[in-house]
Formats: sequence, structure tokens, C-alpha cells
Amino acid sequence: MRKLAYSVALLVLAAMVFTQIAAKAKLPDLAIGKAVPDFTLEDQNGKTVHLADLKNKIVVLEWFNESCPFVKKHYIKGDMNAVAGKYVGDDVVWLAINSTKTATNESNAKAAKAWSMDRPILNDATGATGKAYGAKNTPQMYIINKDQTLAYRGAIDSKSSADAGDIAGATNYVAKALDELKAGKPVSEPETKPYGCSVKYAD
Repeated sequence: MRKLAYSVALLVLAAMVFTQIAAKAKLPDLAIGKAVPDFTLEDQNGKTVHLADLKNKIVVLEWFNESCPFVKKHYIKGDMNAVAGKYVGDDVVWLAINSTKTATNESNAKAAKAWSMDRPILNDATGATGKAYGAKNTPQMYIINKDQTLAYRGAIDSKSSADAGDIAGATNYVAKALDELKAGKPVSEPETKPYGCSVKYAD
């Protein structure tokens, strides 16, 4: 009887530990139209970027890892830069966020130079911002409205491959959403399934 009670106690303890681990691993589920988490991060040049300071602008967040083949797909021929360059201006800001545990300002600066990126790559090596947004993939995209509510989240486009040749025939969800927002319209497809590499969080 004592042996049975001991075994049951072990099973209960194991279940509690598993539940705690699962809860820790679960990422939040942000809702379209709701306020997004604020953050303050440094870019590749050591400049501090505070999301709250960008209120009244449309903000694009691009989860980034220069080693990911799916990220390379969008940079190898300059496609991501071309899309960002089309929209960045007085009322649109585009921020890459690197939540890779090994990311540094120096490695982000090297990636920015190699791929001719003229916009910030923010260092989130702690993973705090990525986890607050529930980012699971690179590249995973978010668009934040001028009132800092979530307007779009999901994939960059409709072709979930690592082949740059697929970009031409894909629907770019981010460009579509930005066109709609800038025209004063609601985003017609506010959520899509993200694809890419998993975010390499610190824990």
C-alpha cells in the first residue's frame, strides 16, 4: 500500500512539473485590434528604439535571423528591402527584430551591411519581446496600427518555401495589408499562418 501511495505521489509530482514546463513554453496569443506590448530595444548601431515613441505611425515588425534559409529567401535578391523601401516613410516604420539567443549588435550590423538593410535590426537576444508577441518563426510579420493595436500578423507571403524563385508568384500579405491601411481601409486578411525557421530563443 505504501509503495502504491509513493508511486501515485511521484506521478502527481511529474504531472505538476510537466504543467509548469508547458505553461512556460506557451507563447501569448495576441488579438487583432487589441493593444500590442510595448518594448525598448537597441538597434545594430546602439540606438534605442521605443515602440511607444512611434505612436501615430504604422509599424511593421519583421522577426529576423540572418542564418535562416527562409529569411535568406527574401534577402538574397533584395526582395524584402524592395518591399520595405516602397512603404517606409513619414507614416510607416519597418523594424527587424532578432530574438536569436546568440544575436549581438555587432552580428546584426554585419547582417545589415551584407544585405544592404537601411533600417533597424533590433537586438532581442533575451527573447523577452519575441515571447511577448508570440513570435515563433523567422520571418514572422506583424503590422501595428497608428493607435498601437495589432492590424496583421502571420506570413510575409503566400508561398511557404525557402526558394527565392517562388516570391514572384506569391501574394505579399504585408504589402497588401499596408496598401489597405494607407487607403484608410481595414485589413481584409488580418491573420495568416506564419512559416519559416523556429525562433532560437535563449530558453
